[in-house]
Amino acid sequence: MIPKVELHLHLEGAAPPSFVRGLARARGVDLAGIFDAAGNYCFRDFAHFLRVYEAATSVLTTPADYAALTAAVIEARAADGVIYLETFLSPDFCGGGDIAAWREYLAAIAEAAASAPAVELRAIVTCVRHFGPGRARQIARCAAETAGAFLVGFGIAGDETAGRPADFAWAFDCAREAGLRLTAHAGEWGGPSSVREALAALGVERIGHGVRAAEDPALVDELAERGVVLEVCPGSNIALGLYPDFRRHPVGRLHQRGVKVTLSTDDPPFFATSLEREYAQLADAFGWDAGVFAAINATAARAAFCDAATRETILKRLETAA
Repeated sequence: MIPKVELHLHLEGAAPPSFVRGLARARGVDLAGIFDAAGNYCFRDFAHFLRVYEAATSVLTTPADYAALTAAVIEARAADGVIYLETFLSPDFCGGGDIAAWREYLAAIAEAAASAPAVELRAIVTCVRHFGPGRARQIARCAAETAGAFLVGFGIAGDETAGRPADFAWAFDCAREAGLRLTAHAGEWGGPSSVREALAALGVERIGHGVRAAEDPALVDELAERGVVLEVCPGSNIALGLYPDFRRHPVGRLHQRGVKVTLSTDDPPFFATSLEREYAQLADAFGWDAGVFAAINATAARAAFCDAATRETILKRLETAA
């Protein structure tokens, strides 16, 4: 198993169904409707997925819950060969946007990460797009107040059809001024224009997903020329019905055209996937070999929001394994 760098993973979205069911039972919460007969998460489409995601997250109510979740997620990612991971967190779910409560949640997550050195973990705060620009400002303030060695980035997730990127410019400016690196979910459900708008209005250096850019050849050329990094999650896109299978996923064309692509799992238990599975499917679909995956992981390491010393350590581990 080759060592991997993963830049796009939602912490709550990586919660094993058994973990969420256990918390629900302990608290007397009925979440039966979000699981199928086999006990896996089930949803009909992207809008329903967001509701199921938020229902699963609702049982995570204390810093201790998030510490336990962090340990479980790191264990699963280590088993998948991940050596460096960036995970999305939202103060919306961790303390309801209250800065004092958010500090407690973040401290618990960071402590759990430090206790599990198999995977080097860094955090990216995301505001939730469909919660609105006003809420995003509060989340950006939380991020700015706690920026540091562990919390290294800021982004936006949620329903891409809610509002325009420019509506969230204040939040991104706030995060930028605090020294946080910037990414944004775009080019998944919003189409190529959403990628252009995120780059222009928010000044991000990475795009979460971004695959719909493939529909606009001029945009593809621009991404390649500017070196914009895409956090591509093929299995997620297929599970949510954006593409029918790996062979028809545009990551192969984007990579061939010189766009910097990285590979991640997004919300792996929801999509019944792992990076090992993604790599196997991509190798079958596009004939990618170990050399291609090694290069993609090196691209991810160079695009990581961590400090330079950590980046060099990760790159050396990748080179040693090549």
